[in-house]
Amino acid sequence: MRSAISLLSFSSLALASWTQNLNYRSPSDHHPGLGISLHKVNKRNVPGTQYTASQLNFTHGVASGDPYSDSVILWTRVAPMFDSVDDNSTVSGYVPLYSHGANLTASTAPVCVQFKVSKSSNFTHVESSGTAYTSSDVDYTVKVEAKNLTAFTRYYYQFNVCGSNKTSPLGRTKTAPDANDYTAEVGLAVYSCSNFPFGFFNAYGNPVRKDSVDYVIHLGDYIYEYAGDGDYGYGYSINRIPKPERVITTLYDYRERLATYRTDLDLLASHQAYPWIPVWDDHEVSDNTYRDGASELNNTEASFVSDGGVSVDQRKMNAVRAYFEWMPIRQVEMDDNLRIWRSFSIGSLFDLVMLDTRQYDRSITDLYWNTDYVHDISNDAGRSMMGSRQENWFYNQLTQSANRGAAWRVIGSQTVFSRVNESAAYGNTNPLDYDAWDGYQSSRNRTLSHLYDNGIGNNIVMSGDSHASWVSDLVWLDHANYNSTSGNNSIGVEFAGSAVSSPCPYGQNITLTAANNASNWLVHANEELQWQDIYYRGYFELHINYDEVTANYFGLPTIINRNPNEISLANFTVKSGANKLQRPVAGGLVESGALKLGQVVQTNATNNTETGVWFVSQEDVEDI
Repeated sequence: MRSAISLLSFSSLALASWTQNLNYRSPSDHHPGLGISLHKVNKRNVPGTQYTASQLNFTHGVASGDPYSDSVILWTRVAPMFDSVDDNSTVSGYVPLYSHGANLTASTAPVCVQFKVSKSSNFTHVESSGTAYTSSDVDYTVKVEAKNLTAFTRYYYQFNVCGSNKTSPLGRTKTAPDANDYTAEVGLAVYSCSNFPFGFFNAYGNPVRKDSVDYVIHLGDYIYEYAGDGDYGYGYSINRIPKPERVITTLYDYRERLATYRTDLDLLASHQAYPWIPVWDDHEVSDNTYRDGASELNNTEASFVSDGGVSVDQRKMNAVRAYFEWMPIRQVEMDDNLRIWRSFSIGSLFDLVMLDTRQYDRSITDLYWNTDYVHDISNDAGRSMMGSRQENWFYNQLTQSANRGAAWRVIGSQTVFSRVNESAAYGNTNPLDYDAWDGYQSSRNRTLSHLYDNGIGNNIVMSGDSHASWVSDLVWLDHANYNSTSGNNSIGVEFAGSAVSSPCPYGQNITLTAANNASNWLVHANEELQWQDIYYRGYFELHINYDEVTANYFGLPTIINRNPNEISLANFTVKSGANKLQRPVAGGLVESGALKLGQVVQTNATNNTETGVWFVSQEDVEDI
């Protein structure tokens, strides 16, 4: 009887260690047939086949994300090989959606990992700890929730192989403030569009070297699906070829592509230093995705044949699973594996609302061959960027935020929200970007109507996707009596950021003069657009307090090599209650692009974020 009890206790402990790894719960914690059956994984183990610590490596650093006031997600990968697990599961026949493929030899013993969290880097007092298992089923990734933490507090964390001194790199993270706490100021670094073969991810490392923010926001295109051999980006000249060297479609492909990106030293440093709050855009799956397809893959027999026999559903499932395995995020609804839209209350200072305007349930988008059609239906009432469920949730979040008295509402949108006339690039027939909110005008109008009709102000929209920088008053142009000079009658501000490395939308290696001429045309063609720059790759920081939000834009002199340099491009202020950019916008002076009613003065004053030394950059090549 005693041995039976001991065996039962061991089995319960083992199952508890499996469930500590949150990646076994995706995509559904409640239906094993739709996910990974831990009972089957546990039963598959063969005693005596465990890997020793010397056979294992922490292959891709550490990461943290999705901070709550009392917990945070921690991530690592500990594996017997650096390559990803070659698991290309199918959904044909009576097969669990995420079972191993028939040709894969699954691991026969768990890899045991321990983690600990402390307020000090030498772990004098451990605040949270635990044990978790991983295996080939989840590509040897580990994702745990560190609990019982103190609000708005910096922590250090580390993993180790159980029973050994083989440790991961030391990570640093930070919890969120409690929803009701007064929080004097919070800093965010905001990114989008990092394309491995186009250049080094220097932008990720600069806030780490400056220690200038609290959290990182990523608005998507964390990876790209292209081959990298000239398909979209040619990395041979700088030794940045993404693996596998083909357009990715399978689960193994997406895992290996994510693993390749995690070899960039500045991306590793950012994940190691800051908690991330990311969402996906389109390229985490495929270009210009929507509910039923993408620009190069649609739910048709012809597309299925021409694209190598992969379906839209299968490809999206592969991409989503790999993303959840590799990113330090929570799955907010266990029975909805495609849901990534979620919100965070950052004290009484602001509510952060992260949308999914790409994958979840959006209506058909511009697929390049149907632009005229999407233009014609762009104002149809039935079209939605998010689907009705997410859209109603979004409006409720805005109302609840205002009702609880949060000072600001900060909204993460993959694509540019404001109307942008780009006929200089697109022509007069289809002058807008119909893959962005301009292709879903009724959806945008419903959002603006909710804000205006309910008097919800102090709204900040963060956008990515466009590979360019745009700063606009947030305004319902056809209904509000907007004054471009004063900014009166707007309802907030939109800050849209450039790309980490993806090229200028008006042509790779465009000259600064040509880029600024294009920016000047755009600023004059769009009354709410106050500043625009298409030349620089980079990022922006938001610093938020109860009185104002400041946005600081940074450009990278070059990304053809790894370096810590950046140029301050423009700085903006939004005063609480003003619902517009403070005038004169950017103090009337910017480094690059075009500023409405202001000056552009190029200084090339460059900050070495590693040393803090300023110098005049002589770089004449902004990217490859």
